[in-house]
Amino acid sequence: MENLMLLAPEIAVAATGLIILLIGVFMSHRTKNVLGYLATLGVLTALVLTVQSFGTEAIMFYSTVSIDALSQFFKLVFLAVALIVSIASIKYNENSDHTEEFYSLVLFATLGMMVVASSNDFILLFCAFELASFATYALAGFEKQNPKSLEGAMKYFMMGAVSSALMLFGISFVYGATGTTSIPMIAENVSLLAENPIGLVAVVLLIAGFGFKMALVPFHMWAPDAYQGSPSVVSSLLAAGSKKMGFVAAFRVFILALAALQPDWQFAFTILAVVTMTFGNVVAVSQTSVKRMLAYSSLAQAGYIAMAFVVMTPMALTGGIFYTLAHAFMKGGAFIAAGAVVWMITTQRTGDLQVPDHLDNFRGLGKRMPLVALCMTIFVFALAGIPLTSGFVAKFVLFSSAIQAGMAWLAVIAILNSALSLFYYARLVRYMYFLPPEGKKIGLPFPYAVALLLATAGVLAMGLWPEPFLQWAMEAAKVLI
Repeated sequence: MENLMLLAPEIAVAATGLIILLIGVFMSHRTKNVLGYLATLGVLTALVLTVQSFGTEAIMFYSTVSIDALSQFFKLVFLAVALIVSIASIKYNENSDHTEEFYSLVLFATLGMMVVASSNDFILLFCAFELASFATYALAGFEKQNPKSLEGAMKYFMMGAVSSALMLFGISFVYGATGTTSIPMIAENVSLLAENPIGLVAVVLLIAGFGFKMALVPFHMWAPDAYQGSPSVVSSLLAAGSKKMGFVAAFRVFILALAALQPDWQFAFTILAVVTMTFGNVVAVSQTSVKRMLAYSSLAQAGYIAMAFVVMTPMALTGGIFYTLAHAFMKGGAFIAAGAVVWMITTQRTGDLQVPDHLDNFRGLGKRMPLVALCMTIFVFALAGIPLTSGFVAKFVLFSSAIQAGMAWLAVIAILNSALSLFYYARLVRYMYFLPPEGKKIGLPFPYAVALLLATAGVLAMGLWPEPFLQWAMEAAKVLI
């Protein structure tokens, strides 16, 4: 019973999702607005339970589930994203007929991500991956009347199916060589894999499978279309939550299970990290859709986090893990801000309605929606790594770890990429503050305001007072060392 209390956050999320689905069926679309508050309450409860259980460790269910500092930290990331998304979605789902489906899918996706964080066995890892993936496929195509939403969801689904097959194929090779799917047991028998040519094939397949979830180039083809076409609140969940699920799984699989094959996967991640950060930033420069620009910038951020696999020192792993939480607030908040602008354009019927997130629709946003413009400015400056924000601390720790490990060339490439990213972030700020507005001032809906302020608070707290967050990230990194 005591052990089950360690799974209380997952139970809270699952129960909330099921309750919303059941009672939503019997409610009229006017009364369904209350479901958003119920979902927010469920996520908040799970968040409190997760923070309370920090520092406890347990191996459960025949060592398939591992509760440790790493899983707790990533649960914190996923629940923080789910909280911001569920609050902002209260406005997005206002008077919708499909509110209960939307919130249930968000909660089941979050549940899948949380189980991935605790998975200590390949079979459980794969099942949890699929639970989160299927929920997000449906969410990506939630706007059935929007062709871009359907196109993005279709690409996401097709690529996701291929990546799942590759991942499962890689797992089958690992099982064939070691005779087990348990991550600690594979770590003990990994010499069998290292001596066998199958080991190299398994590494290639697993990198391809996880590379899709992490949106590393060249496995990124789905990301820009899915992020642009999805409702903005869903893009926030995909970029800030779903992507981190790929990272926590890769941390466990490559660093814990496949340590003996480190030279092989380290070389692969070196190429992937450099190509991903460079490609993401170069392509983002030419984008006129803000959500698409954020999607390509999200690829670049994944490239930075992937540096942790290349450098592989305790400091680098701490930096990579810290970066995941920082990125969750920065990118999650930026997509919510873009969603607020899309809401403004569609309700006011002004600007470019074909591409509601077009750069031109952000003209004079500082006068039309001052809070959104201010929050968006903080988010993009944090993404660029400007001091006093979470992005600066994350990049400082990660890049300096590369220099300390004698990989100054990698740090130089990352710093040059950060400098390039400042160009397209500054362009967005110029549009918001230095160009005349194309409409009158408009009040920001309360749910969007709360979600934006929460994300901004996270970005500034991690930038101004990083010690406790870095301490948590260090504890999580110790699990991997």
